[in-house]
Amino acid sequence: MLKGMENIGNIPELQRKIGWTFFFLFVYRIGIHVPTPGIDGQALAAFFAEAKGTLLGMFDMFAGGGLSRLSVFSLGIMPYISASIIIELLTMVIPKLETLKKEGEAGRRKIVMYTRYGTILLSVIQSFGIAVGLESMQGPAGEMVVMFPGWGFRLLTVITLTSGTAFIMWIGEQITERGIGNGISLIIFAGIVARMPAAIINSIRLIRVGDMSLFLMLMIIILMAVILAVIVFVETGQRRIPIQYAKRVVGRKMYGGQSTHLPLKVNTAGVIPPIFASSIIMFPATIASFIDLPIMQKVSAAFMPSTVIYNVVYVALIFVFCYFYTAVTFKPDDVADNLKKGGGYIPGIRPGKKTAEYLDRVLTRLTFWGAVYVSIVCVLPMFFIGKFNVPFYFGGTALLIVVGVGIDTIQQIQSHLIVRNYDGLMKRGVRGRR
Repeated sequence: MLKGMENIGNIPELQRKIGWTFFFLFVYRIGIHVPTPGIDGQALAAFFAEAKGTLLGMFDMFAGGGLSRLSVFSLGIMPYISASIIIELLTMVIPKLETLKKEGEAGRRKIVMYTRYGTILLSVIQSFGIAVGLESMQGPAGEMVVMFPGWGFRLLTVITLTSGTAFIMWIGEQITERGIGNGISLIIFAGIVARMPAAIINSIRLIRVGDMSLFLMLMIIILMAVILAVIVFVETGQRRIPIQYAKRVVGRKMYGGQSTHLPLKVNTAGVIPPIFASSIIMFPATIASFIDLPIMQKVSAAFMPSTVIYNVVYVALIFVFCYFYTAVTFKPDDVADNLKKGGGYIPGIRPGKKTAEYLDRVLTRLTFWGAVYVSIVCVLPMFFIGKFNVPFYFGGTALLIVVGVGIDTIQQIQSHLIVRNYDGLMKRGVRGRR
């Protein structure tokens, strides 16, 4: 996978792309430490220390620690991801959006514009909810998190957090255009990786004070290594559907006749299913933790990561979102139609409807095993999180994101290297015999 990486230093254009990528990620990490006005930082940090394992803890992980500080980037990139998925869903029910999606670059720009508007709308709603929720929060000693509550604080928070999300969205687009690509995923990647050193230091501290044994830490390291190997193996694995193109005679020349394949990933949905499953399953625990009633405390305890109820519902939601998101992103009918127009066919399968049915059947089976893989990766570390006080960002969801984005980034760099080598060959030309 890392073959050819030593040639990066010989390609100035690729160096510039990597330099821009690191620059924008550096700007993003600086913004994480810029606080929102009107907040008691110590009281907020103490509150989040007690909120580990809830929805707030998960959002704080995806925001790179910005939510626990209530920085200008507290919302992170999650509103943009949510808006993108909503737009994808709307294209299935609104004919105009579906038409735009098929219009090429002009249609794509329109959909991107709608996604940006949706991101701003979701950011306003979420930031207002955060502002109202912060006004009722208190630290362990009873101190108020918001020093001057009221509509002034709410409006200031909405403007600040919404502007921060819009700026992150712009950073992601700049990384995609000027950098090595995959900007939104790299922002989430940077937020998780930036917290890894603190997680390691915290684990060492737990060992020193006796809250975690050295044997348990070694077991966790071995488990993480096994999970990383499984993620790399599955994420790079493909089911290759053979494609044959019919021969065509145009004038005196013959076209087609070559064989290729259609690669189908085992985990087509990527990291979206565990993210949304975690959001839904942790919602009852988060709401119940704010209500001081015995029945609400029982609900909160029942939906902790170490319980059987949590893991059963979590796995069920992962399966639902794996099938749902795969159905949104991969359309067998469109693929079969494109193959038929290009003169391609699957050996032994009739073009058109039969091809679409075959692709749908294969993809359904792949999605099942992909959902099993995602469930195992995400659920197994949860037992260690709940039972042995392991830091939350050592969870399988974080590892899945880090490894998946890392593999995609390496592939992006390799594609630039291949294009560069191809251009160099074309410029030099091929010398014949004199």
